[in-house]
Amino acid sequence: MTPDAYRVIISKRDTRHYLDKPIPDETVQRILQAGRMAGSSKNSQPVRYIVVRGAQGKAELAGCGQYAHHLPSAPLVVALVLVPGGGAFDAGRAAQNMMLAAWAEGVTSCPVAMHDQDRARAVLGIPPDHSVAMVLAFGYPDRRYPLHGGRQRLPLHELVHWERW
Repeated sequence: MTPDAYRVIISKRDTRHYLDKPIPDETVQRILQAGRMAGSSKNSQPVRYIVVRGAQGKAELAGCGQYAHHLPSAPLVVALVLVPGGGAFDAGRAAQNMMLAAWAEGVTSCPVAMHDQDRARAVLGIPPDHSVAMVLAFGYPDRRYPLHGGRQRLPLHELVHWERW
């Protein structure tokens, strides 16, 4: 792993506070490409992406999740949609690729669960046999708010067990 990749991984934090600054199309394309390049079970590629930039769509999506109030303030929202038979693990891999690629460009992110799947499907116009795995909010961080949210990561020695629990 390159030092830059490691730096991106260990410094990335979720945030729900964004500057009112659009994300350039080239950066959006790199974020989407990073999601596309994520591995998937048996190379099934079950994740599709819906890019939402409009105020109405972001506001409507915010009503589909219990902790999605920040979606309207994000300049870019991407819904990760699973085709029938697609697994949440594959969507998670794509999401992490996208969020790390964004952070490498100085764009922060936050994954959001869509608790009301029926409403989210209607907002996004997706078929009834598809599901919204998650929605990702992207934006340049508003540095008035700390990226770590005040809670520090647990030390490695509290998380890792060697050979057995």
